[in-house]
Amino acid sequence: MKAVAWHGKRDVRVDTVPDPKIQEPTDAVIRVTSSGICGSDLHLYEVLGPFLDEGDILGHEPMGIVEEVGSAVPNLKPGDRVVVPFNISCGHCYMCITGLQSQCETTQVTEHGKGAALFGYTKLYGQVPGGQAEYLRVPQAQYGPIKVPEGPSDERFVYLSDVVPTAWQAVEYAGIPDGGSVVVFGLGPIGQMCCRIARHRGAGQVIGVDLVPERLTVASRYDVTTLDLRDHKDIAGAVRELTSGRGADSVIDAVGMEAHGAPVGKLAHQLVNLLPQPIAAKVTETAGIDRLSVLNAAIHTVRRGGTISLSGVYGGMVDPIPMMELFDRQIQLRMGQANVRRWLDDVLPLVQDDADPLGVEDLATHRLPLEDAPEAYRLFQQKRDGVIKVLLKPSA
Repeated sequence: MKAVAWHGKRDVRVDTVPDPKIQEPTDAVIRVTSSGICGSDLHLYEVLGPFLDEGDILGHEPMGIVEEVGSAVPNLKPGDRVVVPFNISCGHCYMCITGLQSQCETTQVTEHGKGAALFGYTKLYGQVPGGQAEYLRVPQAQYGPIKVPEGPSDERFVYLSDVVPTAWQAVEYAGIPDGGSVVVFGLGPIGQMCCRIARHRGAGQVIGVDLVPERLTVASRYDVTTLDLRDHKDIAGAVRELTSGRGADSVIDAVGMEAHGAPVGKLAHQLVNLLPQPIAAKVTETAGIDRLSVLNAAIHTVRRGGTISLSGVYGGMVDPIPMMELFDRQIQLRMGQANVRRWLDDVLPLVQDDADPLGVEDLATHRLPLEDAPEAYRLFQQKRDGVIKVLLKPSA
């Protein structure tokens, strides 16, 4: 089959690799019909190379048609249409039962002290081949895959793999009061969906912050007050002007470790990537730092007693954050990988609704064949051509 494989920093290729097979009774194999490129994939493209091997298959936002199931997968059959959550969880351990599927005790990558295994996401998270491919082996298929009806386009459902539940959790963790205010930093796919979900769930004021004109334009279509970072040197001051001088009730950081405007962190990432891979991995695990400009802006932007929700991925071990300010201003922080299955009952009816209240069919800006993945990654990383969300379409 064809699959998108990592070969080095900013070097992904479409390789021919062996077709996946059933390896465990709880496995399924699906034929992928759509697979998204996520902002988290860009971290692999740029800074997390020390935790990848050449040829690793990328992607964690797939959906498709079941081809084969193992003997311990009674809930699926060939021909079923499914979306595959990005975290691999069993459904029966303590963590899964309590709604923390991203911490699944059955698939935890204990070798690296990490939570549940993820598709297509480095040795730290199990090095499980990902879904930017023609076919995908799905472990724990007795629980993970989400069956969806035939008929509507993939774009109605594919975001159940990551984007919609991640944004839903980010808004949940933000604790926005009814009628309250929220600032969303970063208007990529997750940030766009955070804005829409926040408004849907009753936020009175949604403020979106970015520096890409096309992203600001799209957000403004959903009753979002947009702030262009290029026009506001004091973004916290601009937010206070919009929020009675206090700052926002809640802030969502949908950017993460590669924020603009953090030259020290950027230089650190570049220097680590010059080291031999085993050394670079150890440095990142023990002394890694992130580009924290957005997190710091979030801290300065939220009101006293407010809440910051982090959905953007961070990976640093020695990140300096202003603990005195956080403590003095009584700011709450919540964060973590999305627990996809936890939010299914909340989000599935919304994406099934023909009225499309979250605008899931208005998110993808680029739909490209799998063979064009290298250019799709470049396009997304460089934020060219008005790109917000890319969907890859395998030809199998």
